[in-house]
Amino acid sequence: MKTFIAGIAAGLIAATGAGADGHDSYPDRPVMLMVSYGAGGATDFQARIVTMTAGNEDALGMPIAIVNRPGAGGRVGWNWLATQAEADGYTLGAYNVPHFIAQSIEGGVSYSADDFEPIANWGADPAVFVVAADSEFDSMEDVIAFAEANPGGLTFSGAGLFVGHHIAALQLEKAAGVELAYIPNNSGGAGAMRAVIAGEVMGGVNNLSDAFRAQEAGTVKILGVFDTERSDFLPDVPTMQEQGYEIDDASVNYRGVMVPAGTPQPIIDRLAEIVPAMFENARVQSRMEAGGSPMEIMTRDEVQQMWSDRQETLEALLADL
Repeated sequence: MKTFIAGIAAGLIAATGAGADGHDSYPDRPVMLMVSYGAGGATDFQARIVTMTAGNEDALGMPIAIVNRPGAGGRVGWNWLATQAEADGYTLGAYNVPHFIAQSIEGGVSYSADDFEPIANWGADPAVFVVAADSEFDSMEDVIAFAEANPGGLTFSGAGLFVGHHIAALQLEKAAGVELAYIPNNSGGAGAMRAVIAGEVMGGVNNLSDAFRAQEAGTVKILGVFDTERSDFLPDVPTMQEQGYEIDDASVNYRGVMVPAGTPQPIIDRLAEIVPAMFENARVQSRMEAGGSPMEIMTRDEVQQMWSDRQETLEALLADL
């Protein structure tokens, strides 16, 4: 009889999956979110906000700690996540698209979209062109006029190679028919913005959210948005298309959470259920709005489709550029 009952119990566990692999108690300790950019930049700033309710009982019930692994436009962190991180659900990664997809297309990295599993998207941050507050440039027309008169002489910063900033820069060169001097900054968006403010470069392509905070502080001017529509945060700043440059939204920076491939499916499913609800928290959304950080919440299925669409778009775009 005992053997019969034990057999029934084993069958029920196998059928439901409950407790069979220990994932029903996940998480039972704090979780780490790896950010591939330095502290103070837009990805780090936003990641700290969108995960601030993780410890709540109606969320994960455990805090999420941010760990920065910056370098090479995100390559250092994403290489680590793809090749060294434990796929156990306790190591998450912040993704930036088009960044890691474009880098995998260009090569020289140890990852592609197949090395990660998306969980949820929290934001969509357009690139903008910025200059220091005391710059002689007051419009993109001024910038392009200088570039035409001084081929390769207009220096401007960005967060790295084949990140959204670099893609926006390549699109601007092509659309305006000029040669620019793009200078990737090893410290990411925060370092690139500091270079503009300090006068180390003549301008920069940066995230709208970083630029919004800098403009509020009176340290930069924002001259144009690399998107197909104006931003609600910058209603007075025209898009590049409005200023005569045929540039689409391919450089818009989507940010969200992913895990290494091989993470157990029950954990992926649990995260995919809880994380979007964390992003929808009223406190989170209020803090993001105050920081000039556009939100665009997507579920796991929606992110999988977005990744696939961006892969196709970027393969064609980068081949053309």
